Amino acid sequence: MEVKVAMKVKKNDRVKVIAGNSKGIEGRVLKVFPASRRIVVEKVNMIMRHTKQTSQDEQGGIIEKEAPIYASNVVLVCPKCEKPAKTSKVKLSDGRNVRKCKKCGETISDEA
Repeated sequence: MEVKVAMKVKKNDRVKVIAGNSKGIEGRVLKVFPASRRIVVEKVNMIMRHTKQTSQDEQGGIIEKEAPIYASNVVLVCPKCEKPAKTSKVKLSDGRNVRKCKKCGETISDEA
């Protein structure tokens, strides 16, 4: 049974890492795993995978790729003020819930 968990970051959001080995790096969210509260951020937490050649076309070797990190180790970067900021949920007049930057008051689109 998969549990639905509300996440503060969504796919394609710009985030800044605030804890761990990749602290200080900004990147775009590539994947979100709400059940385990983990996200994959581009160029963050890079790992080496040794892969075997699976067919004549695909080469084997060492592949470098991103590994998931815990979502609490990142903070959302506001697109308007370009600074890491906390967000709050705001209900618009048309009934949609959107995220709002607490620093500058700008709404952040929830299009994923």
